[in-house]
Amino acid sequence: SAQTRISYLDYGGDTGPANGVQTIIEDLHPELEGIANLSVVDLAGNGYSIGSSGGLTTEKLYVISRTIDAFLADPEVDGLVLTAGTNVLEEDAYFFDLTVQSPKPVVLTGSMHQYNAFTYDGATNLFSSIRLAANGGTTCFGTVVLLNDQFFAARDVTKTDGFRMDTFDARLYGPLGVVNQDNIMVMRAPARVQDCGTEDWATPFDLSTLTAEDLPTVDIIMSHVEASPSIIEGSVAGGAEGIVIAGHGPGGISNFQTEARDAALEAGVVLVSTSRTGGSGSYDNGGDTINAADLQPLKARILLQLSLAFTDDVEQVREWFTTIGVARFEPYSFE
Repeated sequence: SAQTRISYLDYGGDTGPANGVQTIIEDLHPELEGIANLSVVDLAGNGYSIGSSGGLTTEKLYVISRTIDAFLADPEVDGLVLTAGTNVLEEDAYFFDLTVQSPKPVVLTGSMHQYNAFTYDGATNLFSSIRLAANGGTTCFGTVVLLNDQFFAARDVTKTDGFRMDTFDARLYGPLGVVNQDNIMVMRAPARVQDCGTEDWATPFDLSTLTAEDLPTVDIIMSHVEASPSIIEGSVAGGAEGIVIAGHGPGGISNFQTEARDAALEAGVVLVSTSRTGGSGSYDNGGDTINAADLQPLKARILLQLSLAFTDDVEQVREWFTTIGVARFEPYSFE
């Protein structure tokens, strides 16, 4: 909740409406009755709701991902909508996109303004997300994020502003489509839809084969003018098995960091190079550091964490980055 109904920049002492999302869903009736039959699950009861963005952990993401798959395994369930705070929503989405094994629709949503503010957007975001999940049009899309009438691929979506309703965007590629009232328009799709209905659709990151403790520590380090080598050294000393460097330009680092980078590689830490620009970085060339092309640093961290949980082979990690990480459509043939 906001401190007052016009102060959406400042949170109040209350946590929101009584009974949380259940109250918001009740607000959506009777209109919701013609859209979907809902079952509401409160993950907070078992301590594994996403909750505050600042308090989110890998263990929570692990448990929630497995919970999503458990629900979607029920033949009576056609899709799932998950509500979450928006600060790290892009990271939540990509983790679920890479780990959920069901091709059924998964839609993440939230709100930029609070429940008691005049400008509250959560109701329309939730209603539209339920419409989209029930529609089935994003089957085999993996996880998508919907706010402000637009939905985005988990791989591409990013939060661009701290307050605006149109904060979520996919800078290089744009939204997958829109939900305008009952008009659902799917304009493009993630490349993985090419494998829909085949064994190749699911990623190799099946969390049922490991525990949350198996997911290693991976850090992100940003390079900047006269960036200190101590940042890399501290990450290695802290036990990171992988480091993502958000480099300048297409992925460069400070000259002052090169020795620390080389020492990290020598110590067996896997390094991935990305661009801090939010656009394209260097394509992989088989060097000591894996280049992540246009995969954003936050997303590269998640892919690297999952990769290192499933293999010790750096070349296998590289293959996943150059396939799953930069999944693309095959050239269309007119034959």
